[in-house]
Amino acid sequence: MKLNLGDPLASRRQFFASGSHLLGSAALATLTGQSLGTVRGSELASQAGSDAERSANGPVGPHFTPTAKRVIYLHMVGGPSQMDLFDYKPTMKDWYDKDLPESIRQGQRLTTMTSGQARFPIAPSKFKFAPAGECGLWMNSGLLPNLAKKADEICWMRSLHTEAINHEPAIAAMQTGNQITGRPCLGSWASYGLGTMNADLPAFVVLVAIPSNREQEQAISSRLWSAGYLSGEHAGVSFRSSGDPILYINNPPGVPSAIRKRTIEGLNELNELNYAALHDPETHTRIQQYELAFRMQASVPELTDIHSEPEHTFELYGQDAKKPGTFANTALMARRLVERGVRFVQVYHNNWDHHSNVGGRLPDQCRDVDQPCAGLLEDLKQRGMLDDTLVIWGGEFGRTIYSQGGLSKENYGRDHHPRCFSMWMAGGGAKGGAIYGETDEFSYNIVKDPIHIRDFHATVLKMLGFDHERLSYRFQGLDQKLTGVEPASVIPELLA
Repeated sequence: MKLNLGDPLASRRQFFASGSHLLGSAALATLTGQSLGTVRGSELASQAGSDAERSANGPVGPHFTPTAKRVIYLHMVGGPSQMDLFDYKPTMKDWYDKDLPESIRQGQRLTTMTSGQARFPIAPSKFKFAPAGECGLWMNSGLLPNLAKKADEICWMRSLHTEAINHEPAIAAMQTGNQITGRPCLGSWASYGLGTMNADLPAFVVLVAIPSNREQEQAISSRLWSAGYLSGEHAGVSFRSSGDPILYINNPPGVPSAIRKRTIEGLNELNELNYAALHDPETHTRIQQYELAFRMQASVPELTDIHSEPEHTFELYGQDAKKPGTFANTALMARRLVERGVRFVQVYHNNWDHHSNVGGRLPDQCRDVDQPCAGLLEDLKQRGMLDDTLVIWGGEFGRTIYSQGGLSKENYGRDHHPRCFSMWMAGGGAKGGAIYGETDEFSYNIVKDPIHIRDFHATVLKMLGFDHERLSYRFQGLDQKLTGVEPASVIPELLA
């Protein structure tokens, strides 16, 4: 950053940021016999070679050849029940209404919703399971018949775990690598590292699907897709399901595009003057975003108009794809976005928080996502895009094998469970047909091949072409990373 340290408009933060390497520069000059004036910042930057410095004039760029050029992340908000979907536990039928053994619970922290229960009665899954594909994964084929047909194209992960036990910190950890909100999410890191593939659309788009059953939805907000300490251009742009796809994208009544264009040009000239005086990077970001918003006025209407899609597309996703806001429509929109060069599409589907009525609500949730998910994979495959498009499906934690509240074979609830949960991914270099991780007979503790969410993030970054230890951004004196400072490892068994 070029900054006149005597400038009265310079902020205290800018002053210290600009002078942070002054003593180091002086020491280097002494060692090399150079005067301070000959040790230039560009030379120090080339020696340091950090991603933050390399990204000053554009995206960092991959460290090695990526297998995934783009990502569609389908987050099931609330925490899907792993033992009712992908983690089959047949012996639990013999444990119906018996208490969870203390040797299994091992003093695990409980939420306030079940910590006061006198008993922890086992609630076996009431749903039909069968082996799927040649990989033989036992899954809920009754509720997910279409997804079961894709079993050999999917990488199944049954041993994820996290420390977070409540929704907001758990979703934040799953999306940003930290339970405290305000960090960049995975989509922002992808934008920071790889940039956009279409100058007329954002690199990172967020879609929120409306579930057909809305009994118990969790609050989600733009904090989950903010850029955090990265430049604002890397934040997710939220598309709406009704009205204008993006607020204020259309011109007000009586304002033609020519006037809108002149207005933006005038604003940008003022912002350029401000940037020249203060060198605030967010001012430069504002200039870029005004220009992008103007270009999006032409690109977004065509993108969101699905009437051009042939009927066989709707046969893949289901007829609900014609209804704005449904998960099926959102899945189709995600394909249209990545097809047009959007780097990362984050989809949220709510109401997976099954504290009660699992038997009534889970079928609705699965009905929402089963055909659209299978259709999305098939659609990408037919278009030759699945090989380099990574599709991720999962929630923020799992559910307990014991019932919350009352227990009957027709109706039961499950509390939050961070010790183990299941996710899947397909395409983009994920190993189709792989089944990784194993839990005990209660789906309570991991007994083989654990995957911490840091390991999951490191593996996804690997697919995008990044060493998770090197993809960093200097903030508050630290080289910040998605995977944080604790150990994280890429899991090669998940990669094709």
